Amino acid sequence: MKNKNVLLLVLSSLFPMLVFSQNPIVQTHYTADPAPMVHDGRVYLYTSHDEDETVNGFFTMNDWLCYSSTDMVNWTDHGAALSYKDFEWSRGDAWAGQCIYRNGKFYYYVPVNQKNGGNAIGVAVSDSPTGPFKDAIGEPLLSGYGYIDPTVFIDDDGQAYMYWGNPNLWHVKLNDDMLSYDEEYGIVKEELRDDNFGYRSKKVDNRTAAYEEGPWMYKRNNLYYLFYPAGGVPEQLAYSTSPSVTGPWTYGDTIMHVIQKGGAFTNHPGVIDYKGNTYLFYHNGALPGGGGFKRSVCVEPIEFNADGSISLIEPTQEGVKESVSFLDPRTRVQAETIAWSEGLKTATDSKTGVYVTKIDNGDYIKVRSVDFGKRSIKFEASVSSASAGGEIEIRIDSVDGELLGICKVENTGGWQNWTVQTCKVKKTKGVHDLYFVFKGGDGQLFNFDWWKFR
Repeated sequence: MKNKNVLLLVLSSLFPMLVFSQNPIVQTHYTADPAPMVHDGRVYLYTSHDEDETVNGFFTMNDWLCYSSTDMVNWTDHGAALSYKDFEWSRGDAWAGQCIYRNGKFYYYVPVNQKNGGNAIGVAVSDSPTGPFKDAIGEPLLSGYGYIDPTVFIDDDGQAYMYWGNPNLWHVKLNDDMLSYDEEYGIVKEELRDDNFGYRSKKVDNRTAAYEEGPWMYKRNNLYYLFYPAGGVPEQLAYSTSPSVTGPWTYGDTIMHVIQKGGAFTNHPGVIDYKGNTYLFYHNGALPGGGGFKRSVCVEPIEFNADGSISLIEPTQEGVKESVSFLDPRTRVQAETIAWSEGLKTATDSKTGVYVTKIDNGDYIKVRSVDFGKRSIKFEASVSSASAGGEIEIRIDSVDGELLGICKVENTGGWQNWTVQTCKVKKTKGVHDLYFVFKGGDGQLFNFDWWKFR
């Protein structure tokens, strides 16, 4: 975001909307192509990353970001998990991928362009869901025209499959090592017909089937769902179903129309079950400065009908209205755990990890559903500053809500010289939304790494 003053002016004009917004769920970066994964009781969300500066009027995407949540309303930023530069054979374009867990490892399947030209799908591996990931095989897993947007699914019998493609749709059986595919089974190209993937009025590749790109595989009650952007550009979201992971597919319906207000000309589905609910992740262009090349990830709940069909889902500003668990403020909470923020960015340091930066006067962070339980009387924050510093106003329920206390932040002798600042706070109990409102003079005030109540 090149001009922060302009950004803040735009945000202030939208203030009534933003105070009650949950979507987009990340505001510190432009994010797209959501790929959620549930592991060990936590949702990990992998996204592609639209850079703040678009080069040559086209997608400018260099790495993949990782976020996580245990409540579906507050998302912790884990920074970049993988870059196209981690593949020596790649020249760029970090587009839509998906991470999946198997046998103690995390496998990240991503599309990139090769140095010698052409689309390819690589696979990276890590011992941690947040990375770092490394190229697992030193070459593309698959390469060919339109080989983008992989989705990977492990069936109940342990067999893994990967679907991908634009404007065509292919799939393979992955071998147990998750690093190769069953060459005897081969690469299967789906027959795209109107009855299995819907109808579009404008032909592509001499067919009218609506499938476009970005497939996502999901299973519920022995029925397989394939979600995908459809209908051409601008894209809507649709789904097809099958009694088998490999088809034949039967067209279901559109589940999200083209987003007219605050939309982007692309979209991308990601569907998970978590703590008794089902959620659809998608992206729009609703953040200030956003659009087709600067997108932002959102989430909505899904409800299935008795016959397994899915009703139309309206994109909302509210997103997930109720958290599925409460946040404990007596444990150390990363400052980059955010439900909503205004005017901020995050950055990563090799020693500190991810932290909140670019904090100016009037910026704020909202953390939802904080359970104070027993009364707290003290607040701690890890901060750094090379300027005159500033203050953290600690409020509940709104940006101008009840003031619990003010934590002063002084010059610490450097932007990476971290100290813990403390202050007394008004005794508080119960569940509240928590706001950190930053105050001070001109320019960047301080960095913010973590916080805790006592």
